Amino acid sequence: MTDTDDSAGLCAGRVVAVTGAGRGLGRAHALAFAAEGAKVVVNDLGVGLDGAPAADSPAARVVEEIRASGGRAVAHGGDIATPEGAASLVAAAVDTFGRLDTLVNNAGFLRDRMLVNLAEDDWDAVMRVHLKGHFLPLQHAAAYWRAETKAGRTPTARVVNTSSGAGLLGSVGQGNYSAAKAGILGLTLVAAAEMKRYGVQVNAIAPAARTRMTESTFAETMAAPGEGAFDAMAPENVSPLVVWLGSAAAGAEVTGRVFEVEAGRITVMEGWRAGPTIDKGERWTPADAGEAARELLGRAAAPGVVYGA
Repeated sequence: MTDTDDSAGLCAGRVVAVTGAGRGLGRAHALAFAAEGAKVVVNDLGVGLDGAPAADSPAARVVEEIRASGGRAVAHGGDIATPEGAASLVAAAVDTFGRLDTLVNNAGFLRDRMLVNLAEDDWDAVMRVHLKGHFLPLQHAAAYWRAETKAGRTPTARVVNTSSGAGLLGSVGQGNYSAAKAGILGLTLVAAAEMKRYGVQVNAIAPAARTRMTESTFAETMAAPGEGAFDAMAPENVSPLVVWLGSAAAGAEVTGRVFEVEAGRITVMEGWRAGPTIDKGERWTPADAGEAARELLGRAAAPGVVYGA
């Protein structure tokens, strides 16, 4: 990482909070923001892959990396899926660096099971960290930015949420994770519409990279390449787009969007759009509704394949 200061870089002087930033994608994002001049709040609860408490917290190590390269950062170990933890995340940014400009919601873990074996606790835990863990930091950041706007200091604020291909298409054995990640997409669209008046732009990414959450599932396809080759599955490949979305360079028109990002590929996802339609002008019978549905399906584009199907 190059030396960082407030005088250079795409995010020079901005204050950025990244959740789940101790490892994997979050760590890569935090380092990339710092390399572009941002002051970074590095949040990580330090839990294991399944959300259980781990022996150490990696947030401090990421802060040390940033500081060793000339950047400014502070660790935050609060649970952002609680109101107190989410509020303290925003407070850490404001108290340490004077404000908050960008929120990157990234924290998450997996508890994969087929639906018939999925325990209620596993459903609740994944929903809590992914969906509630996006909502609460977003809500507290939004309240801060709304107050700034009312005080005559309209921010140039950015939020980057983290969904997944599982949220776009579904993934076998990940009913809880897929539902949570799909919910994040809906939350992104609503937040973008509601928060635009306060100078806040909200977008989401659906990344693919080699992390603790993917290494067992994609062990062969996500293996690191030989020396000198492009590491297509490195989490650092995702971060440049996240940094741009979190910067002032992403203009006012860039909001309410979802991007798939993997290796060297960026794709704008176009979401649910109205396809073929038939309007009878009166109530259908079940048999006629079925015939109409068959006709419409014959004219419609085929859906994407569920991961693992």
